[in-house]
Amino acid sequence: MSELLGVAVLGAGHMGADHIRRIDRVVNGARVAAVADPDTGRAEDAVAGIDGVSVHTEVSAALDAPGVRAVLVASPGPAHEEALLAAFERGLPVLCEKPMVPESAGALRVVEAEARLGRRLAQVGFMRRYDPEYVRLKALLDSGRLGRPLMLHCTHRNVSSPPGFTSAMVVNSSVSHEIDAARWLLGQELTAVTVLRPRPSTHAPADLLDPQFVLFETAEGALVDVEVFVNTGFGYQVRCEAVCESGSARIGDEDAMRVTTAGGAHQEVAQDYLVRFADAYDREVQAWVDATREGRVTGPGVWDGYAASAVAEAGVRALESGGRVAVELAARPALYA
Repeated sequence: MSELLGVAVLGAGHMGADHIRRIDRVVNGARVAAVADPDTGRAEDAVAGIDGVSVHTEVSAALDAPGVRAVLVASPGPAHEEALLAAFERGLPVLCEKPMVPESAGALRVVEAEARLGRRLAQVGFMRRYDPEYVRLKALLDSGRLGRPLMLHCTHRNVSSPPGFTSAMVVNSSVSHEIDAARWLLGQELTAVTVLRPRPSTHAPADLLDPQFVLFETAEGALVDVEVFVNTGFGYQVRCEAVCESGSARIGDEDAMRVTTAGGAHQEVAQDYLVRFADAYDREVQAWVDATREGRVTGPGVWDGYAASAVAEAGVRALESGGRVAVELAARPALYA
């Protein structure tokens, strides 16, 4: 197929604007055909200098715009269900940023809607599956060279939390990436969650429980712990260590520039996820475009998005109750077997 894939981008905020730039300047085989955002000024700024793009305030108008053959959803999480269902109605392939749908009930409705179609249309934006370090760790674990995985130790740190960020969002927004990464790396569902709450950092906003220590149990008895700290003040860090029967492997030790000057030396630390995972986002969107142009869907799907939402919901209940909470998943449709 020689024609460029026309993509409607829904949302022109921090993430959406970066995807618009990526499709226009980095990815091969696609172009931005339409953008939808309630803030038309923001949308117009995001597409400045890009020819042939229509700007809309309504999702439906963007999906029905001339030249649109695929959709990238980068709007806030609560808007995702409506966008996904609208794309399904039109038979449009979708790449949807995480969380696919924040509430598990809504996420399950998306699963059921796609299952009724009898074919996959959507990929969910768990970009760590495209990060070279995570890909290498997955291949190592799958090879069996280190024996069975027993534990994953994960770290997730941010410089600061955005306005309005809540203690529940530490689990259902920040830790959602670790939820998917653990399911993918281990090839197991997460079955229970416990959240421990150390004393809050003085750098955290009032009433925000930060940091948190999240412990997941898996279907085959492995343990996954996540130290999540979203107001470190110094940088964005993501690490993962797999401890197996015959060895261990760790990723995320920043291979960044080290600067030496008179009187000392320092190593640069990424300041946000768009810097740390820039290559992963590029690889993810390119893979999605390539597969879509060939009529295929690869990568994490709506079942993965639903499972992440269900685990995160259990995590929020564990945070609020202070106890261990079991994860309850619906029956898995045959489409995702």
